[in-house]
Amino acid sequence: MSNIHSTAIVAPGAEIDPSATVGPYAVIGADVRIGARTSVGAHCVIEGHTRIGEDNRIFQFASLGAAPQDKKYAGEPTRLVIGDRNTIREFCTFNTGTVQDRGETRVGDDNWIMAYVHIAHDCVVGNQTILANNATLAGHVHVGDQVIIGGLTGVHQFSRIGAHAMAGFASHVSQDVPPFMMVDGNPLAVRGLNLEGLRRRGFSAQRVAALKQAYRLLYRQGLTLEAALSAMAELPLAHPEAEGDIALLRDFIAASQRGIAR
Repeated sequence: MSNIHSTAIVAPGAEIDPSATVGPYAVIGADVRIGARTSVGAHCVIEGHTRIGEDNRIFQFASLGAAPQDKKYAGEPTRLVIGDRNTIREFCTFNTGTVQDRGETRVGDDNWIMAYVHIAHDCVVGNQTILANNATLAGHVHVGDQVIIGGLTGVHQFSRIGAHAMAGFASHVSQDVPPFMMVDGNPLAVRGLNLEGLRRRGFSAQRVAALKQAYRLLYRQGLTLEAALSAMAELPLAHPEAEGDIALLRDFIAASQRGIAR
């Protein structure tokens, strides 16, 4: 018995693993590939050059792989790539990339993406993130691993949110959010470290202590950004177990093009 409902429309050329399921009235385009055990809910539309991995759950009415909302887009065969084990709830919209950037929108593995989330062209979403209802990523946004984005949060084009950061409900993210930080508001404000998130992920007391010192250098001692980065470089001498965390934080800040939230 086929796992594709009799009312679904599947274009010739689409590659759907025999173990995947497609619900009633779903529409699957010719350049779509769907991996093993992924379920596609009723009325979903999956189009464009879209690759979806294994064990994803896509709820009803999602729109994946539509053309980017970019007036420069001229029909180039850009892509949407979705990894494995993601949950994608009702009415989510993910667009393909543009040739002005990487030509690809990418969502990693094990993400929990709630209803009405929009992921625009050329965004890169890491692994194990949570995007609450109505979170909106404008084009070219990068979201690191294990980030949490609160409901109704908007993220400006080209902004980056570092790993383990959290943006509270209805935040207005228009600058880069460094890893490990907790932000909210409009205008955006850094409230402190995402301590609860770090605790849940098993960060040791030593690693958290080092990050607290880094936070104070960056936000509480009135240092210039250059001076804070320089001082942070010394932290692994006293906290060698946090060397990777400090390097992640320093590298993220050094690479910022939009400036960081301070």
